[in-house]
Amino acid sequence: MVVLVSIHARPTLEDVAARAGVSRATASRVLNASPRVSPEALEAVNAAVHALGYQPNRAARALVTRRTGAVAVVFSEPEPKIFDDPHFARLIRAGARALADVDVQMVLMLVHSLDDQARAHRFLAGGHVDGALVFAPHRNDELVSIVKKLPLPVVYAGKPWGSLRGMHLVDNDNEGGAVLATEHLKSLGRKKIVHVSGPLDELSAIDRLNGFRSALGLDDKGAARLTEDGGFTREGGRKAMTALLAKVPGLDAVFVASDLMAAGALEALHEAGKRVPQDVAVVGFDDHVAIAEHTSPPLTSVRQDSDEQVKHMVEHLVKLLRDETVKTKKQMLPTVLVRRESA
Repeated sequence: MVVLVSIHARPTLEDVAARAGVSRATASRVLNASPRVSPEALEAVNAAVHALGYQPNRAARALVTRRTGAVAVVFSEPEPKIFDDPHFARLIRAGARALADVDVQMVLMLVHSLDDQARAHRFLAGGHVDGALVFAPHRNDELVSIVKKLPLPVVYAGKPWGSLRGMHLVDNDNEGGAVLATEHLKSLGRKKIVHVSGPLDELSAIDRLNGFRSALGLDDKGAARLTEDGGFTREGGRKAMTALLAKVPGLDAVFVASDLMAAGALEALHEAGKRVPQDVAVVGFDDHVAIAEHTSPPLTSVRQDSDEQVKHMVEHLVKLLRDETVKTKKQMLPTVLVRRESA
C-alpha cells in the first residue's frame, strides 16, 4: 500500500512579497520594522504574513542584520532579594510582556558577585543580545562601568551612580513622590513625622529621603534624627519602625520609602499597641498591587507605575536599535498619591 504525503514548503520572504504585491526589499523592510515603508505596504505585507503563516528564519536574519532578536534584562541584586520582593517580580513580568510586544526575546541576568560580573561581561560582549535594560542602583556597582565599555545600546532604570553623560534612562519622580507623601501627612495635622528610608547606596532611596527633608524643611542633622534605614526589606521596615518609636517619642506619622518596608512598619506599630491611623498615620511608596491593598489597614502609597517605566525603557531601546533619533535621553515619569485607610 502506497501512502501519498503532501509536503507543503515553508513560505518564503519571496512568497510574502508576491502575495503582497511588493518587492522583496520592501517586504524585508516591513519585517525588520523599518520606518521607510508606506502604510499601504505595511498593511499588505502584514496581511500576507498572516495569510501564509510566514515565520522568519531567525538564524538567516541574524546573519544579514547582525541582530539576535534578544535583549538582556539585567538586575544587579542578590537572588533572594529578586525573588522575595514582589517589586522585582513585577518588573520582570513587565519586561517580558513589553519585549514580547515588539517580538523580542528577554534574557534575564542576575548579576551580584564578582563571578557574575565576569560572566555578564563575557555574555554581553559576545554578541548574544542586541541591547540591554539595566537595573543597577547601588553605589560603586561595577556593572555600570562594565556596561559603559560595551558597544551595546543600553537603557537604565533610574539613575545609575556617576556621570550620566550620554546615558539613556527612564526614572520615576522619587523626590516629588516623597514630597507628596510628606505633604499629605502634614495636611492631616501630623506634627512628628518620621521616615523609614531605603539603603542610602541607592539613588532612589536618597531621592525619597531628600523629598521628605524638603517637605519638612530639615537639615542633615534633623533628617538623621527622624530617619532609620529599613534596607528595602519587610524585616528591615519592622526593625526601623521599632527603632523610631524608641528614638522619637510621640511620633504620629511615618513616610516609608517602599510598600514592603511599610508592611513591616505596620507590624511593629501593631506590636507596640499603636493604632493606625488614629495614633500613627502611615504612607508607603510603590503602590504595589500585591501589598498596598492587603495590609491592615490598607496602605496609602505613592504610585510609581513599574509597567509604564519598563514599557518606556523598551520603546527607548527599540529606537536605539533602529538608529532612530531619541530626543530625550533622560525621561522622568510622574508619581501620584493613592489614598487608603492607613492615612
